[in-house]
Amino acid sequence: MQDYIWLIPFFPLLGFLINGLLGKYLSEKVIGILGSAMVFLSFSTAVVLFFQLTQLDPENRLFINTLYTWMATGSFSADVAFRFDALSAVMVLVVTGVGFLIHVYSIGYMHGDRGFARFFSFLNLFTFAMLLLVLGNNFLIMFLGWEGVGLCSYLLIGFWYENPEYAYAGNKAFIVNRIGDFGFLIGIFMIFGYFGSLNFDTVLSAAGMQPEWVITTICLLLFVGATGKSAQIPLYVWLPDAMAGPTPVSALIHAATMVTAGVYMICRTSAMYVLSEVALSVVAIIGLLTALMAATIAITSKDIKKVLAYSTVSQLGYMFLAAGVGAFATAIFHLMTHAFFKALMFLAAGSVMHALSNETNIDKMGGLKNKIGTTYRTFWVGGLAISGILPFAGFFSKDEILWKAFSSPFGSTVFWAVGTLIAGLTAFYMWRMIYTVFYGESRVDKEVALHIHESPKVMTVPLIVLAALSTVGGLVNIPHYFPMFEHFLDPVFMKYINPAAFEASHGSFGLELTFAAISLVVAFTGIWLAKVMYVQRRELPDKIASSVKGLYTLLFNKYYVDELYDKIIVKPFVKVSDAFFYAFFDVKIIDGIVNGSAKIMDSIAGVLRRSHSGVVQFYALSLVVGAIALFGYLIFG
Repeated sequence: MQDYIWLIPFFPLLGFLINGLLGKYLSEKVIGILGSAMVFLSFSTAVVLFFQLTQLDPENRLFINTLYTWMATGSFSADVAFRFDALSAVMVLVVTGVGFLIHVYSIGYMHGDRGFARFFSFLNLFTFAMLLLVLGNNFLIMFLGWEGVGLCSYLLIGFWYENPEYAYAGNKAFIVNRIGDFGFLIGIFMIFGYFGSLNFDTVLSAAGMQPEWVITTICLLLFVGATGKSAQIPLYVWLPDAMAGPTPVSALIHAATMVTAGVYMICRTSAMYVLSEVALSVVAIIGLLTALMAATIAITSKDIKKVLAYSTVSQLGYMFLAAGVGAFATAIFHLMTHAFFKALMFLAAGSVMHALSNETNIDKMGGLKNKIGTTYRTFWVGGLAISGILPFAGFFSKDEILWKAFSSPFGSTVFWAVGTLIAGLTAFYMWRMIYTVFYGESRVDKEVALHIHESPKVMTVPLIVLAALSTVGGLVNIPHYFPMFEHFLDPVFMKYINPAAFEASHGSFGLELTFAAISLVVAFTGIWLAKVMYVQRRELPDKIASSVKGLYTLLFNKYYVDELYDKIIVKPFVKVSDAFFYAFFDVKIIDGIVNGSAKIMDSIAGVLRRSHSGVVQFYALSLVVGAIALFGYLIFG
């Protein structure tokens, strides 16, 4: 069966080609079923391979499917090869499993859109690119998938390109990611230069033989790419604007595909990162700062999708914090549970918008819990999961991150304290949104209120499935009792790493339980504060905002980061482009060479033109003179 790993990315690629080329001849029903079925076939193939993998000895849980040698020159060669180990298995199951539910949901959400076939073809292409990224057996195949998800994000974020704002958001995502990808590409060049190979096993097994400065530089360059794809400081600014795309796109980007790429890449190259404390510290600190910054912005956001977007940025920060303290399995564990509850919450938000004629301002909602009951109940589950409430999935992964942030040799008390604060902020802003949307008096426009209805089953069934996963998904890894997930991934992370490097430097099981209790208290406090402010005493938020107007304005305007980038980067670059690259280099140099060449040839032609008088006697004389000259040259030359 391992010879058929290639089928996993092939099925979505086939769906892209069929719907992309023949979609205009097919009905919506056929397009939607076809696009969803292709992802389900990938998921089914992955499940079969996963169970075969579990039958192997933990030290040998690896399938490699080499299709052909792509390029070979000298001692270097790169194969089109796919790698199915514990890490890629988890990623593939998340991408295809959650991705399938998003595809099914999209059938109802995108019903009637004139770009229906184009949407599903792009959605399948997105899935193919992400599968290529996580299945590649070398950095070259990973990079193809890396660039592929960047292209697909551009196509889907700007899907409704007739709207200039949506087109701008797509461009912004594409350009910001190019900045990160430049660092990623330089890192790959360095890997090739120092290791002579791009194969994962070859590079990671030899990482310990390189000077520390080389490993540190490579790791930091790779991390630049990760900050772009996974929206971390300073390249996070594209992700909130990505809400311009259809809501299923937001769910796919935030839960199962693009933004998880950076976390996966860091974990795949963990053998290099553990050799550089500097690189690990940078990853952890950037992750923690991003998580805190995004959480504080989410507190004041009034757009239902942007609250979730900043929540994603914050949760990704948690994952990088885990990776930065060496808890790579924990980072992947949170990636998986986050995929469940974040996909759920985005799709539930889409269901709310579906009921309210695409309204996104939470201040124009309210009183919806009895009108769209299924959406409300599933949203509730997602809120409990992301808040880290026992026994929901987010509790186990979030608390494991907080514990590792404290007990790891690379961790600290500060990491734990700030991480716990962020957990409280997460609970507060998430339940602020839930209470504002579903509780209190209705603030919905009267005409819109007449047509409020629950979404069709093709949309609500995926919500119910994701709610179930968000409830029980964390039970696959209960520290000290049932750490199945962590043990499953250990062979990947310990293959080239000394296990002693990850032994807890301090702490005990009793202390871990104490920390878990503290985080629960903090989360419940956040939920309680949200209820007091947005259900019981709705005048409080305005009073508090007025009393700290400066701080509120700063948070509401997202720390003015976009404005700062626009002032110090975008506008100066545009001015330089206009004054130098266009006015001087393009007009005077490029156009000057082209137009100058034309003028020179025109001048030469003008001279030659005079010799073509049309007088036959002149031509005859010219022939005679030429013949005499040639004869003289042959005789006397």
